Amino acid sequence: SYFFWTFGVHESGFFGAVDVDSGKSVLFPPRLHPDYAIWDGKIHPESWFKDVYEVDEVHFNDPDTINETLRNLGAKQLLLLRAENTDSGNVLEPADFKGKNEFPFDTEMLYPIMGNLRVFKSDKELEVMRYSCKVASEAHKAAMKAVKPGLYEYQLESIFRHVSYYDGGCRHLAYTCIAASGINCATLHYGHENAPNNERIMNGDLCLLDMGCECECYASDVTTTFPSSGKFSEKQKVIYNAVLQANREVIKAAKPGVRWTEMHLLAERVLLTHLKAAGILKGDVEEMLNARIGAVFMPHGLGHLLGLDVHDCGGYLGDALPRPKEPGLKSLRTTRTLQERMVITVEPGCYFIDVLLNAALADPVKNKYFDTERLKEFKGFGGVRIEDDIVIWAKGNEILNDVPRTVEEIEAFMRK
Repeated sequence: SYFFWTFGVHESGFFGAVDVDSGKSVLFPPRLHPDYAIWDGKIHPESWFKDVYEVDEVHFNDPDTINETLRNLGAKQLLLLRAENTDSGNVLEPADFKGKNEFPFDTEMLYPIMGNLRVFKSDKELEVMRYSCKVASEAHKAAMKAVKPGLYEYQLESIFRHVSYYDGGCRHLAYTCIAASGINCATLHYGHENAPNNERIMNGDLCLLDMGCECECYASDVTTTFPSSGKFSEKQKVIYNAVLQANREVIKAAKPGVRWTEMHLLAERVLLTHLKAAGILKGDVEEMLNARIGAVFMPHGLGHLLGLDVHDCGGYLGDALPRPKEPGLKSLRTTRTLQERMVITVEPGCYFIDVLLNAALADPVKNKYFDTERLKEFKGFGGVRIEDDIVIWAKGNEILNDVPRTVEEIEAFMRK
């Protein structure tokens, strides 16, 4: 994604260089074997890549090409990108080519600079992301409209894929689709190979669809939760409205200068207040917040930066605080202070996950906050997540996606 961000190149196997003093750009495409034209079509000349990618020079990458070109450009030092994903720990190793060691090189300088630049989206990037989110919204609405008891979860995924590509021209998904129903809604990353969206949707189930598409490699990431029957039960309304208010309060409060960690705690505070009002929890909300009861119901982080990567880079660059160690907070994908032009997801959730609830009930510090009899009424409930993609602006945040959100909006939309 760093290479695409820098050069806009879709094909694989390229090298690229930019003179940081002059801004001069050079691409080194692979020299393809003539047989390539038989199987994959026309082999383009260097001039084609120069015109399409709007760089200053293009040279096919023969054995000594990069070394010789860099010398001709007067390179004194090479700045090579080495980047680490702060979520997975995966490392993007520096480029390796013949003659690299003939130059002094640095592998530390580029990552914090490039990673931080990617956090703040340009007008053109935002234009593409608006379209990606628009397509994802229409695909979500198509799945919401089509759902009925008896369908399989994967059929909702199929509808999303079809609408994204057929109607929106977005060929690729941004990540593995989560199309959960019923108790599966409590599995945060449902949809993987051991739970491949293959359960039958039952009458009365909630459906939780976390799905996004890509436009020009820029991701959308939207989650909707709605009833398979078209009408929420009273218990479903309680949990859904708790999550919706958490979502709305964060979007309203997330302003430039506010630290994302505080937004996570705000979401927890809203959820705990609703769960107390519903009789599931008891006691002082601030005490529950400090006891990390919020993490029992929302073990994941509130959201993440969004861009070329669905979990975009830069979350722990800039003024980010060290990753917290407390439950829930330790799952935050950024602790930065919000600034204009950041694109970030707001995705509070409330889940009834047996392993977390059982551990909390067995903990004398935590179990005093639970009304166990009322909690039993929600056993097997599953969960709710509501996810919006927003741009941070001083004048008020922009929600990039557009799907029915309130109980009334969803029920009215599903009746049409």
